[in-house]
Amino acid sequence: MKQLAPSIVTTRARKGRKFISIVEAAYNQAELSQDEAQRINDTAGLADHIGEFIAKNRVTDKFKNEEVPSTYGYLSGYKPEGQDLDRQIEVLQGLFPGLGGPNLDYLQRVKSGAIRVKKPAEKFFAIPNIWKEGGLPAIFGATYSEALQKVLDKIFETREGKFQNYRVGQIDEQHIRQPARTIAFFKQLSEAQGNPDILIVPAQFGILHRGRSVRRAAGVFLKNELHIGSFGTGIMLLTHTERLQEYDDLWIDTGDEFNDPDSGVRFGGSPYFRFSGGGVRFVANRVGGAVAYYGSASAFLPKSLLFSQKHSDGCFCFYLIKIYSRLLMSFVERIQPPNILPISSMFA
Repeated sequence: MKQLAPSIVTTRARKGRKFISIVEAAYNQAELSQDEAQRINDTAGLADHIGEFIAKNRVTDKFKNEEVPSTYGYLSGYKPEGQDLDRQIEVLQGLFPGLGGPNLDYLQRVKSGAIRVKKPAEKFFAIPNIWKEGGLPAIFGATYSEALQKVLDKIFETREGKFQNYRVGQIDEQHIRQPARTIAFFKQLSEAQGNPDILIVPAQFGILHRGRSVRRAAGVFLKNELHIGSFGTGIMLLTHTERLQEYDDLWIDTGDEFNDPDSGVRFGGSPYFRFSGGGVRFVANRVGGAVAYYGSASAFLPKSLLFSQKHSDGCFCFYLIKIYSRLLMSFVERIQPPNILPISSMFA
């Protein structure tokens, strides 16, 4: 299949040249003297001003009213910096006997600094690879919901019972699913790392999108960013037990799509982890609520993989299209005029 070219706009592209022409017009209109022009050239900060303008205006206005100011953060001791993959891997292999390891060559490159975390990711996280070619590792069951249930059970165990699942009986394929974008991401990441049992994933624990609704966060994601999902977020909580230890900790939206039987919209909700009543809670709510003490956890695909030439199936975009074709909404979903759309609709 023909490879798709990167859709990255530079100053050589028509849109880029338009931007430069606007800057040129403003500069010419100022009618600067020699001294004034030199003074501007010698003054630091121009690139920062332009960068801030681009950052502010590059995101969509869709659901922009679903964002509120937030000062909530990581209060329980979790540190977003530092490298501790060996510890995380040891924890996971202790919790899930029979789980293999990561790609050792890739792990060594990360530990040596040859591969580094790039902002806005906080650090590398070790995530069991339930997306690997050939199916889930047997210890996680046969479906995504079974794997998630096993993670929730381990959270209950490691928190010594201080955990409650408010969706008991609804952790199944009829009620919870991953967004197509998330599946496509992890399948490509898995292939790039050689389909190991544990993936090394650059991610952030929620603070980047604090105060945003789930679908607003999805709307402002970077091209290589996506919701990490309930399974991935649960694993991060298992390897970072210091996260979510008090009520004022930032709660975590996972971005999975939840089919609430009490709602008229199929898969119009999304699960999240919170701390209340002395323990961690797994709950699901509407995707349109913007609350200061929530933030979406997200992962980042290395940009070099977005348009990797080694994938016979094409780039990440093709993976996404292929996954969507397997997850078409039912006839009822298509004809229903929902007032809250599933998260996957952000990328349709």
